[in-house]
Amino acid sequence: MATGKEILNDAKQKMAKSGYALQRTLADIRAGQANASLLNSVKVEYYGAPTPLNQVASITIPEARQLLITPYDESVLEEIEKAIYASNLGLTPQNDGSSIRLIIPQLTEDRRKELVKDVKAELEKAKVAVRNVRREAMDDLKKGNKNGDFNDDEFHDLEKKVQNETDAGIKNLEDIANAKEKELMEG
Repeated sequence: MATGKEILNDAKQKMAKSGYALQRTLADIRAGQANASLLNSVKVEYYGAPTPLNQVASITIPEARQLLITPYDESVLEEIEKAIYASNLGLTPQNDGSSIRLIIPQLTEDRRKELVKDVKAELEKAKVAVRNVRREAMDDLKKGNKNGDFNDDEFHDLEKKVQNETDAGIKNLEDIANAKEKELMEG
């Protein structure tokens, strides 16, 4: 059976992973500004294998609302274009023969509100994940207490620590989501 400290550390790590996962998910929500992370999910068919776009091309931001994709090998230019279309990013690539430009359109107020709803939905999923980690940790603590691995005082102390970690984890998630909402509404 795991010690109380191990249970607590495991819960901390899992809660932190929820924060990282939320950040990655929210990075894919575009805020009307050019950001290379928009293309993180784009995979290009390169020599028969799906390859992340950033491994076959350089991605630069020449202007605030424009991405410039310059392939290391120009023969893959059309494949990059196809991959961007297939990615459902809602962006139209402009191929000039040696590179691809993506113009990020200005967001309408309605679209911003939709995106904020998406952010809140992702936040809620992440909160549920943190709460599930808390529940698992509490169950492990209860088993340990029942098995006599630690006494009641230690159990209650660990229980409080798990709750504090849960509160901190949820606060972190809310901070991440609030920052993204602010970015969306300003952008």
